[in-house]
Amino acid sequence: MDTTLRDGEQTSGVSFSAAEKLTIAQLLLEELNVDRIEIASARVSEGEFQGVKGIMAWAEEKGYTNRIEVLTFVDNGLSLDWMTKTGARVQNLLTKGSINHLTHQLKKTPEQHFSDIAKTISLAQEKGIATNVYLEDWSNGMRNSPEYVFQFIDFLSTQTIKRILLPDTLGVLIPSLTFDFISQIKSRYPQLHFDFHAHNDYDLSVANVMEALKAGVDGIHLTINGMGERAGNAPLESTVAVINDYLPEIHINVKETALFSVSKLIETFTGYRIPANKPIVGDNVFTQTAGIHADGDNKNNLYFNDLLPERFGRKRKYALGKTSGKANIEKNLQELGLQLNPEDLKLVTQRIIELGDKKQTVTKEDLPYIISDVLDSQTYQDKITVVSYLLSHSKGMRPSTTLCLDMQGEVIEEHAQGDGQFDAFMNALTKIYKSKKLALPTLIDYAVRIPPGSSSDALCETIITWFYNDKEFKTRGLDSDQTVAAIIATQKMLNVITN
Repeated sequence: MDTTLRDGEQTSGVSFSAAEKLTIAQLLLEELNVDRIEIASARVSEGEFQGVKGIMAWAEEKGYTNRIEVLTFVDNGLSLDWMTKTGARVQNLLTKGSINHLTHQLKKTPEQHFSDIAKTISLAQEKGIATNVYLEDWSNGMRNSPEYVFQFIDFLSTQTIKRILLPDTLGVLIPSLTFDFISQIKSRYPQLHFDFHAHNDYDLSVANVMEALKAGVDGIHLTINGMGERAGNAPLESTVAVINDYLPEIHINVKETALFSVSKLIETFTGYRIPANKPIVGDNVFTQTAGIHADGDNKNNLYFNDLLPERFGRKRKYALGKTSGKANIEKNLQELGLQLNPEDLKLVTQRIIELGDKKQTVTKEDLPYIISDVLDSQTYQDKITVVSYLLSHSKGMRPSTTLCLDMQGEVIEEHAQGDGQFDAFMNALTKIYKSKKLALPTLIDYAVRIPPGSSSDALCETIITWFYNDKEFKTRGLDSDQTVAAIIATQKMLNVITN
């Protein structure tokens, strides 16, 4: 059962609109093909009511009504009336699974609580609503009051219900306890259907789900991206992958190829960012960074495992940065349909390492710009070097630049203001050249490009067109900062006219 729309929505700051809930419900049941979904808590709000109503109208047409569930309460039938108006047909009744919760929150005896539950189940039957029962705080109940838990399940075994839902409400379980508690219950009540609902407070939710399955639990509750209260719930994407790879005797219908696309849509709807290192769906999960790994992949896929990205509708990537080797670069060149000779490949590798020192990663889309920059730099010898510069841009003051230039061994410093930082840089450069009675080319075009689809920290390629001695020529600069890229292009221009 997926409970993204109910328990997942309890993630701090997350709230789905009615339209979003319908879209997600459709994706969960038809694209991912989960068995059941829990979509709401009864009586929460008018928006929740409209959301459930819209989902149930669609489910009625599709024949999915028995696969859609709503959290309800022991409230003298108010939740059931709410459900009836929405068209929902399966309730997940929230009850107290530990003597601690029962005594201090409800202030009732077990017998009183069981009597109230029996009335609610009977009333649901009259309304044609099927019942599952949540034992809230069940895990603490098993740790601190197991006799109450068994008394409760003894009572439930006499009732007309479909499933008993066992939540680790406060996320207190570790794998060994999960296996022990589920084993006790399954051996004592083999005829009853039990679901396990894990939380992730110790980052053990997937491990706990695996142990529950090994102990014979009949159903599991999961959420997309592990959304949920506090540290969240067991993530559907990781759990599905582990079951498929390590519990082949358990057949599940979830379509792995749809996991990534649904995960990204949920991320968009919620604004709840998926960590880059999150298994299965994180941006970095199928990205090799170390050059030795790319080299190993070229040699009989030495660094592959069973988690092939294609299973989840994804592709393997080879990151470019300061830890990249030639193998990483060659992998990316292959995807772009490019080929370099060994000497040029060595120069490109060195340039990527230099850029990686300033920028965490270099993308595949950056690669053509880097190649262009490197090959362009080979056409002349550096005789003039921009040693250092200070760019200043303050509100209410004109931008200024202090420039230090090495002209074939002579170091000259100059300061100037301008209409922008690069204009100030060019004014300082003009002062230096005028002092040497030298002329600079005329700048006739200035263009900045970033790779398609890149983010704000992408590499910039600045292309400047110059006019000098009756001819036009272009120089390129490459950096993650636009002004720095322009300065690099300008230094190339100085060496072109000097050579």
